[in-house]
Amino acid sequence: MMDGASQFATTMLLRPWWLLALLALALLSYLALRRVRGLGAWEQAFDPALLAAMERFGHVVPGAARRIFWPVAVAAIAILALSGPARRIADPDTFRNLDGIVLAIDLSRSIAEGGSLDDAQAAAQMILQLSAGRPVAMIVYAGEAYVASAFTLDALALSPVLAVLDGEIVPNAGSRSDRALDLAATLFSEAGILSGDVVLVTDGDHLTPQAFDAAAQLAAANIRVNGFLVEPTARHGDMPAPDRDGLERLTRLGDGSLGNAADPAPLADTIGKRAASALAKGETAALFFRDYGRYLLVLALFPALALFRRAT
Repeated sequence: MMDGASQFATTMLLRPWWLLALLALALLSYLALRRVRGLGAWEQAFDPALLAAMERFGHVVPGAARRIFWPVAVAAIAILALSGPARRIADPDTFRNLDGIVLAIDLSRSIAEGGSLDDAQAAAQMILQLSAGRPVAMIVYAGEAYVASAFTLDALALSPVLAVLDGEIVPNAGSRSDRALDLAATLFSEAGILSGDVVLVTDGDHLTPQAFDAAAQLAAANIRVNGFLVEPTARHGDMPAPDRDGLERLTRLGDGSLGNAADPAPLADTIGKRAASALAKGETAALFFRDYGRYLLVLALFPALALFRRAT
């Protein structure tokens, strides 16, 4: 019983608007049925008494309603077929290459020496744990961005990489989130991944106009830009303050979400729930469902054969 219920739950109509045609078919059938049961215009042309007498003598035979049954049956089955009855043929994990995550971790001096690198690592680790089978890649950046790991389906294998991150990993001084976003776009393109999330783990320092442009371009390509705000616990006099407003604007342009690295659970949970199944609502729905409409059209052949029988 549970298996049957589960299969029913995964059944859907890909084009449900075609069911509206059933209403039109019902109306046309009703009108046709009224005409076929009567004598049409002859009822107005003949004297009612004479017509009744001719019917009693068998000279007038009203049409048979059963003649419209077969055409209506063919049309009804065709409408049901066009509505696209379908059943899910795979779980979202089967289509992992459709949806990925790129972690971009800021290792600039304000984070590496600000006392919050542990928060950044913990936030990134939670993303790995809640990646839900999606492929994950990692970027580290400061004044330049570098690939720490290409896309991998074993997200937890990146944990050792996270553990050794420090301010010496990236030799270029600065904080160029725009270059990290550009590199993330390149990773998605080269891997052929159609959708996903970029997760910036940064304090929002030095967000250039190029970064905002890159976020908007990623969003247009169905790749969301999210951000974990890292707030240093120890700030030296020459270190910039965290830019929450700038990072919030960046994630808004990137159609993503903003969270705090010190409390990473809400954002990590949101990103973790974005699985490839969301693509089933878009143009890639055909990859997730088996359309049984074609088989219904085969069933329509049987009532259609009745239309070719010899009339008596």
